[in-house]
Amino acid sequence: MRPGRRLFLAAIAATAGSFCAALLPAPSNAQAGGPPIRIIFPFAAGGSGDALARLVADKMRGALDRPVIVENRTGAAGRIGVNAVKTAAPDGATLLLTPIAPLAIYQHFYPDLGYDPIADFSPVAQLATFDFGVAAAPQLGVKSLKELVAWAKANPEQANYAIPAAGTLPHFLGVMLARSAGIDLRDVPYKGSAAGLTDLMAGHIPIEITTTSDLVQAAKAGSIVMLATSDKERSPFTPEVPTLREAGYDLVATGWYGMFVPAGTPPDVVTRLNKAMVEAIQMPDVKERLLAFGLQPTGTTPEEFAAIQKADAEKWAPAVKASGFKPED
Repeated sequence: MRPGRRLFLAAIAATAGSFCAALLPAPSNAQAGGPPIRIIFPFAAGGSGDALARLVADKMRGALDRPVIVENRTGAAGRIGVNAVKTAAPDGATLLLTPIAPLAIYQHFYPDLGYDPIADFSPVAQLATFDFGVAAAPQLGVKSLKELVAWAKANPEQANYAIPAAGTLPHFLGVMLARSAGIDLRDVPYKGSAAGLTDLMAGHIPIEITTTSDLVQAAKAGSIVMLATSDKERSPFTPEVPTLREAGYDLVATGWYGMFVPAGTPPDVVTRLNKAMVEAIQMPDVKERLLAFGLQPTGTTPEEFAAIQKADAEKWAPAVKASGFKPED
């Protein structure tokens, strides 16, 4: 197993952040200000995901007239926190705020999750998305993704790309890109995006794929060359950089944060929670804070989010399989 595989668990959280807790109004015969609503974020405090959770929880307190707390239930790459929500009462008092991986990616490489990502949870709302960037070392002299692909074909032994860790979405996006372009790219796991970026700027590695927000400052400084981003539309952080589709490759790949409740939660409870969350995420001050963390606020219906979850699980499956990635725990 390649060095860096052990970094997978920590970087799953890093490639996408940490966020928080909320609940809904009690039935009409209950008093306002009832027991707290818990939003379980299954990764450590700190980072964009945790910030998202706390921002949303703060706004939901007022909307629902109940305490809303964020609980970081960590361990097993997020699976401990996910399982805690699975076994909670389906009454809207326990929510799961999670990045994409535990509910749409893990099932493709963990043989026994302890939960079914579809059957054991009801989607409430997608809250925010993030995309990825493909960047090249300035020493390569390439100015477009087509030029990078041509370079990789001419220099297959050097076509390595930095990723924050093995088993992360940038890892699998590199597999997608290699298959689409007909080239052989070899992943090189680092301890997070920053370490790979340092080597990219120095020319020690020719390519890096990671979250767009982690590449923006170096790109604006001219220390690296941003070649493409991975969403359907150009990133608001790098509007001058084409998408993968615009660059000639029919690929769209994004990560997200979303809220779930245990399966069996009454539909009217899900509807009220969704309303409070979507209103929170659309507040100007929340949008501003999320953009500063490299997240693009969304806010969907439960039905829209369920379709996104299913489509993303199907989209990433071939790349995960082709990567050959196997976690260590």
